[in-house]
Amino acid sequence: MRSNLVRRALAFFLPLSVLATLSCGLVYLADQQNLRSGANDPQIQMAQDATSALDAGDQPASLVSTGQVDVAHSLAPFLVVFDSSGKVLATDGRLDGHDPIPPSGVLASAANNPPDIVTWQPRSGVRIAAVVAPWHGGTVLAGRSLAQVEVRENNALLIALAAWLAMLVALALASLAAAWLWPAGREL
Repeated sequence: MRSNLVRRALAFFLPLSVLATLSCGLVYLADQQNLRSGANDPQIQMAQDATSALDAGDQPASLVSTGQVDVAHSLAPFLVVFDSSGKVLATDGRLDGHDPIPPSGVLASAANNPPDIVTWQPRSGVRIAAVVAPWHGGTVLAGRSLAQVEVRENNALLIALAAWLAMLVALALASLAAAWLWPAGREL
């Protein structure tokens, strides 16, 4: 009798646990993608505004703030204006005392597929959501730290895992109850 109860409970539990796992995974994936893609929104606007201003004749130095943004520690967005050879014309960002310069392929890619939206890790512990767009004299990079977004992504993962575990426990209990309530003499 007991082995039949366990078999019936497993017959209920297994397909439902797969569905619960897929559901929690999908919810987490959608939330993570929403958080990460939303991290680009300010930089998209900054890059578009900067390229428009530069193409209209504004000077690169007029587009960057007078304060410096330490991209390794600040959550503030920053802007880097490059000429066509990749030389920095103006920036309000600093990384370890230097201008923040992405790999050259990032700047080249923006010319072919504007805007180029990338996650850039200039060094361990520093991840930047960057948008690179071309202007008639070079490219513009608008960037911002992903530190806070990554905290939110980790929180979303913890919530999804907690919900998944709670669902599995609830499904196990419901499966046992359904197996116990199954009419006597009827096999699954």
